[in-house]
Amino acid sequence: MAGLGPVPLAGLILSELGARVVRIERLGSGRAFLDLPPPLDLDRHGREILRIDLKSSEGASLVMRLIAQADALLEGFRPGVMERLGLGPEAVHEVNPRLVYGRMTGFGQDGPLAQKAGHDLTYLALSGALGAIGTKGGKPVPPLNLAADYGGGTMFLIMGILAALLERGRSGQGQVIDAAMIDGASMLAAPFFSFIAAGIWSEKRGTNLLDSGAPFYDTYECADGEYVAVACLEPQFFAEFCQLLPLEERFSNAQYDQVQWPAMRSAIAERIVQRTRDEWSQLFESTDACVAPVLSFTEAPDHPHNKARTTHLHSDAMVRPAPAPRFSRTASTATTAIIEDANSTLGAFGLTLDEIGELAKRGTIGR
Repeated sequence: MAGLGPVPLAGLILSELGARVVRIERLGSGRAFLDLPPPLDLDRHGREILRIDLKSSEGASLVMRLIAQADALLEGFRPGVMERLGLGPEAVHEVNPRLVYGRMTGFGQDGPLAQKAGHDLTYLALSGALGAIGTKGGKPVPPLNLAADYGGGTMFLIMGILAALLERGRSGQGQVIDAAMIDGASMLAAPFFSFIAAGIWSEKRGTNLLDSGAPFYDTYECADGEYVAVACLEPQFFAEFCQLLPLEERFSNAQYDQVQWPAMRSAIAERIVQRTRDEWSQLFESTDACVAPVLSFTEAPDHPHNKARTTHLHSDAMVRPAPAPRFSRTASTATTAIIEDANSTLGAFGLTLDEIGELAKRGTIGR
């Protein structure tokens, strides 16, 4: 209910065991919806995968044994599932009171929709944010699954986990993070609630400063059918844009006069369509006019800035984003490794090979 792939039972972050990340999956669950080949499965890269029969008491006991040594646990089931498995916060904190317990759902741990299924678009719709995304006179446009799944969900969960780990350094105690995508998506939209309250934002799509309503904050089609993004909000940047385009003085002197916006938009569009995207890019790239070519996913890695910063990594199987953010002392590394070796993973938790063999023989774990 929380993303495109199957939600694992838990991710165990184990700094005391060498900063390992172990992904526990229900035995026999397979890969639902998207079945990516391992070299392309970014969601699992760098993970140690354990498949455990959670419906058995032995399986739940095994997970609890792992939790006892973990710094943090992340789970993505509907409310109540972990409790029914005997792995809810109250139970695990008896075993490991320092554990930071992260819960990721669409609607949160309580409320009338808590048990309902949904996806990014569902949560974004109910947050109010989806209703604001789209052009004038058009329908709401899904912004991929970036805003609620990854922005409102993943990033807020990560922030909560890190904050709880920092607080644990003072208190010595773990706690539960209730990360709901609908909450995170709503929080991302916080500035727009301020704008509405201040009377400077209309709830009609495509009529405002940041929703394509302003002609100097929009995309324009070029001579080759490609697009450029124009984002010169500040007067000094708009002035540079007007000089280079060029745009008539009656527009350059009236940036925020909304009466002029329809004619200004037409004038910009008429100029932009006279050259190709790359010609405009070459003209504007060394300026502060805030104009950029609208690149595809396959084009972005070859942009000079992205290449200079190694923003993307190339491998035999794919081109992928590099880890972010960047650290000065403990540099991140990217890997395509997916470790599915129960002996190695469980051995790190202190289980013997004989114990692991018996668990596999009884069907408690997969191998």
